[in-house]
Amino acid sequence: MADLLQIESIQPAGRVVGIDLGTTNSLVAFMQGEQPVVIPGEDGSPIVPSVVAFANGTALIGNAAHSTLLSDPGSAVYSAKRLMGRGLEDVQDELKLFPFQIASQAGEMLRLKVGPREMTAPEISALVLGQLKRNAERFFQQPVTKAVITVPAYFNDAQRQATKDAGRIAGLEVLRLVNEPTAAALAYGLDRAKEGLVAVYDLGGGTFDVSILKLQDGIFEVISTNGDTHLGGDDIDNLLMAIALDEIANEIDPALAADPQTVQAVRKAVIDAKIALSSEEETRIDATLPGGAKYQRTISRAQFEGLITDVIARTAGPVKQALKDANLTPEQVDEVVLVGGSTRIPAVRALVDTLFNLSPRGKKAHTELNPDEVVALGAAVQADILAGGSAATEDLLLLDVTPLSLGIEALGGVVAKIIQRNSTIPASATEHFTTGVDGQTNVAIHVVQGERELAKDCRSLARFDLKGIPPMTAGMPRIEVKFLIDANGILHVSAREQRSGKEQEIEVKPTYGLTDEQVEEMILASFDNAETDLAERQLIEAKNEASVIQDAVAKGKNHAAWQQLTAEELAAISAAEETLNAAIVGADYKTIRTAIDGLDKATRRFAELMMDSAVAGALTGQTMQAAGEKMGEGPTAPHPFAPAHISETQKPEEKKD
Repeated sequence: MADLLQIESIQPAGRVVGIDLGTTNSLVAFMQGEQPVVIPGEDGSPIVPSVVAFANGTALIGNAAHSTLLSDPGSAVYSAKRLMGRGLEDVQDELKLFPFQIASQAGEMLRLKVGPREMTAPEISALVLGQLKRNAERFFQQPVTKAVITVPAYFNDAQRQATKDAGRIAGLEVLRLVNEPTAAALAYGLDRAKEGLVAVYDLGGGTFDVSILKLQDGIFEVISTNGDTHLGGDDIDNLLMAIALDEIANEIDPALAADPQTVQAVRKAVIDAKIALSSEEETRIDATLPGGAKYQRTISRAQFEGLITDVIARTAGPVKQALKDANLTPEQVDEVVLVGGSTRIPAVRALVDTLFNLSPRGKKAHTELNPDEVVALGAAVQADILAGGSAATEDLLLLDVTPLSLGIEALGGVVAKIIQRNSTIPASATEHFTTGVDGQTNVAIHVVQGERELAKDCRSLARFDLKGIPPMTAGMPRIEVKFLIDANGILHVSAREQRSGKEQEIEVKPTYGLTDEQVEEMILASFDNAETDLAERQLIEAKNEASVIQDAVAKGKNHAAWQQLTAEELAAISAAEETLNAAIVGADYKTIRTAIDGLDKATRRFAELMMDSAVAGALTGQTMQAAGEKMGEGPTAPHPFAPAHISETQKPEEKKD
């Protein structure tokens, strides 16, 4: 399994490009010699705004869609990335600010009315990707069919799958999804071939990510990642827009403030002002409204920073958690890389300086590469690696991580974590389980994601049944559950009953409609509820184990060995059973464990007599396994009354060459 972690060399026909599919802007890049470069569009600009509009039935994309966004906002859509893999319930607050009309929902997938069409977020993003594809084909004068696309590190399964869907719709084979912070590290890694620890702080239009990476011997390994999938420059824009629209409603006309054209005019004005305040101490928000009315307001950098303090402060929590997960202090981080247009804001840079204690150490965050372009440049590096590699990338290896633990629901509703949070991907792991009921022919596999101890507190990813298991005594079936996370972060699950060979596989399908906050809060909730969750899990597991040993004793009473026990031994077993029965009624797992140990001790000689009987049966031509099955016990169990669940995890070793 060790070679799972080795980046495979893919020799595609034609060019492989790297694409940054952004919330606000998107870019496409490739390796030119030993340096990644961004490919310009027909208008000479390397940036394609992530805006789609329809005019007279024709799709307009990027800069061409901007005029329609202002004049006919109902025929345009922007920031579709924030809708990827999400449902109607998730985006209600955003729809108050966006001029989007909900058309319908296909299953659980949101559909928007954009001009004369009904479209999903992946279809909208596919148009943007299609424009980038055409830009690349115009540049190369040849078809481009394969790409590496970047996604926020905290995108969940639904959002990653939606991104891959968008690529396929655009006619692109998506060779790899790469986390945006990791792509940025790849771009900077070309310039500094040194060992060390790097933090990538990525505050884009719609998402925030922070990743801690270890650079060593040509290997880029993400050792922790955290973030907020609902935080970015859009939130700053929306804050300023809300203030401006409120003033327009109070000072000019409430009806005018609700006009979609007004919303878009104000949005453009506040974005221009935000950009200006990164280099100027004061500027003016200046918007021409429908009907010729004017909205003007002077705003200073100090006022602006005061307004956005709470927004940018939300990035501090994920940064601290990422450092904690990596077992690092801020001073141990050698370099900090800033990514995303919002990192141009001086207040953001000042916060980063404080979070990583840079100035006292004589250091500065890295901004040498254009923060709008750095993710696309890194995607181009990864594309080059997959294409076989140039001299600049042939020795590079990228190891990413999964941000949340993955497992299945076990007996009693507890979670058996199979792949732990922050595990390097691609990753594979195996656990072995058994049945808890005699004659059980079906096993329900419930796949969950999260950090809590109980399945009810985690995100449900998928359910499927392993059917056709031959009826056996509880504890006899050996069910192997395999988890595989591929290089795109997509999970594949299989279950196999080893005695019968019955097998079932599933590729975990995305659950559209999951709120981003639910995913973000999983880790925080696991810390907040750690003590309570652990206590509840320990109680459930103790009761499960008690039930197993009680059943085993009850079955054992029908065995011939039971008649060989003395009156004192039988009395001791009976007393131990009563003690355990009383303990199970309570809620103290330690008391239950103590009672289990007492019953285990009381039945020790009985277990020896049963084993002697099994050995005698084997010596007379009966196999040990058959004898064990007659006793209702698996061949590998160390004790007839031991818990039926056994665990065995196998994870691949990293290959560094």
